[in-house]
Amino acid sequence: MPKPFAITLKPGTSLTNLTGTWRTARPVYLDRLPPCNNACPAGENIQGWLFHAESGDYEQAWRVLVENNPLPAVMGRVCYHPCEGACNRGQLDSSVGINSVERFLGDEAIKRGWKFAAPAVSTGKKVLVVGAGPSGLSAAYHLARLGHKVEIQEAGPLAGGMMRFGIPKYRLPREVLDAEVQRILDLGVTLKFDTKVANIEQSMQDGGFDAAFLAVGAHIGKRTYIPAGDATKIVDAVSVLRSMEGEDKPMLGRRVVVYGGGNTAIDVARTAKRLGATEAIIVYRRTRDKMPAHDFEVEEALQEGVMVKWLSTIKQAGEGNITIEKMALDEKGYPQPTGEFETLEADSVVLALGQDVDLSLLEGVSGLEIKDGTVQVAPNMMTGHPGIFAGGDMVPSERTVTVAVGHGKKAARNIDAWLRGATQEVPAKHELAEFDKLNTWYYSDADKTVRPMLDIIRRQTSFDEVQGGLNESNALFEARRCLSCGNCFECDNCYGVCPDNAVIKLGPGKRFEFKYDYCKGCGLCVAECPCGAIKMVAEDI
Repeated sequence: MPKPFAITLKPGTSLTNLTGTWRTARPVYLDRLPPCNNACPAGENIQGWLFHAESGDYEQAWRVLVENNPLPAVMGRVCYHPCEGACNRGQLDSSVGINSVERFLGDEAIKRGWKFAAPAVSTGKKVLVVGAGPSGLSAAYHLARLGHKVEIQEAGPLAGGMMRFGIPKYRLPREVLDAEVQRILDLGVTLKFDTKVANIEQSMQDGGFDAAFLAVGAHIGKRTYIPAGDATKIVDAVSVLRSMEGEDKPMLGRRVVVYGGGNTAIDVARTAKRLGATEAIIVYRRTRDKMPAHDFEVEEALQEGVMVKWLSTIKQAGEGNITIEKMALDEKGYPQPTGEFETLEADSVVLALGQDVDLSLLEGVSGLEIKDGTVQVAPNMMTGHPGIFAGGDMVPSERTVTVAVGHGKKAARNIDAWLRGATQEVPAKHELAEFDKLNTWYYSDADKTVRPMLDIIRRQTSFDEVQGGLNESNALFEARRCLSCGNCFECDNCYGVCPDNAVIKLGPGKRFEFKYDYCKGCGLCVAECPCGAIKMVAEDI
C-alpha cells in the first residue's frame, strides 16, 4: 500500500490553485500606467478623460480633467504637450492629439458655462497664496476644493502672471484666460490686486493665515553687458511683453534685433512683426538643433518672416546698428568666436536671455535655503520654514505653465495634509504600459487631426489667435484614436478568444475575471488583449 503524503500550502493558497505541471503561469488582469499620464507634469488622468470624450460625454470628460488641472482651455493652447511625445500611438501612425481635445473641452466649458462643484466642507483653515500665475491659481483652486479659505495676493493689476505678461495674445486670447480665472474665483477664492508682499511672515501674521504658498513668477529679465552708445535702445524681453498689456504699446522701431534662443525670444520677434517691424532678427549663438525654443514655434516664426542669425553673438551696439561676431563650432560642438564681424541695422535690441524671480519677500525668514536664485523645497514642496511652501518659477524646475500647475496641485495637497497634522500619501505608480505590451493588430491607421492655422497675412498684421481649435466632429474622432494603453475597456477579446471558457463577464463597467479551475494558462488572452491589460504570472504553490 502506498504511503500517505502531505501537501503544505502557502498562506492564501487553496486546493483549486493546484493545477499540476500543465499550467506554470496564470493570466491576471491589471491596470498599467498609460505613458501619456506618466509624462504629464500636471498629473492629469489623460486616458480617464479621453474615455468620456470618445463617448461624447464632454462635460464628464471636462470634470475628470479638472480634477487635476483647472485651466484646460489655457493649457490646450500653451502646453508643449509632452504627453503626445510619449503617446504609444505615435509608434503606430501618429500620436493622439491630446492637447487639441483638451482645448476643445476647455472651450466647451466656457461656452456652456460649466462650473466647479462647491466645496463640500469648510475646514476653518486660511491659506495665503502669493502670486496669481498658473501655480498660484492651481494651488488656490485645489485648496478651495479641499475646504480651505484661500486669499491670493497679487502684486500686479491683473491675474494670470506670466500667462498674461509673458505669452502673447496670438497664442493665448485674454478672454479665455479671464474666463478660467473667474471660474476659480467663483469657488470663493479672494484675489487682491496691487498687493505686493514685502515680508511673508508679516503678511501671514497680519492676515491670520495658517499656511502660505509662494508662487512668484520670474518677471525680472536677465541682462548682459553690451557696449553701447547713448542713442542705442536696449530693452529686456519681459518688459516688452508686459507692456503689450497696457494701452501704450512698446516703440521698437522698424528694425528689431532679439538676442536669445528661447521661446521668449521667438515670442518677442513675432510680436515685433505684428507691431509693424519690417525686420525682426533673432541673434543666437548656437545652431537650430540646440535652440531651447520649441521647433514648431521656430517654424511658425520663420513662416511669419522672422529671420535668425545662427552661430552669432552681439559684440557692440552703436547708433542705429549692432555689431555681431560669427561663431564656429569646435570639435566638441561648442560655439567659439571667429573674429569675423558683421554690422546689422537696428532701431532696438531686445534681450531675451532668461528671467529671475524677485525673492525680496523672503528676507529675514529663518530656515530657508536659496540656491542659484531659487528656493529649495522638500519633496512635499515645503521650504525650510514650517508652513511656508513654494512652487512654480520660485523652485528649481522647468519653467512652463504645465509644470507650474502641477506644482500648485502638489503643494495644495501637501498643505492640506500639513494643516491636518498628517503626511500626504502618494500611491505607488503602476507599471508602465509600453508599446510592446499592446496588440495593435486591432487598430486601423488614422492619422492625427491637424488644427487649422490663421493665414500668414493676418498672422503678420494682427494679434488674432494663430492656431484654431477642433470642432466637435474632429474632437470626437481624435479622442477615439486613444488606444487605452494598459487599461481594460471591455472589448470582449479575452472573453471571445479563450478556448476554455475561463473568462467571466461581470457586467458593464465591471470588466472580467478568470475562472482558474478552467484555465490552462495558454496565454492567448494576453496575446490578444489590444491594450495590454492582462499579464501572465508564475504559479506560486
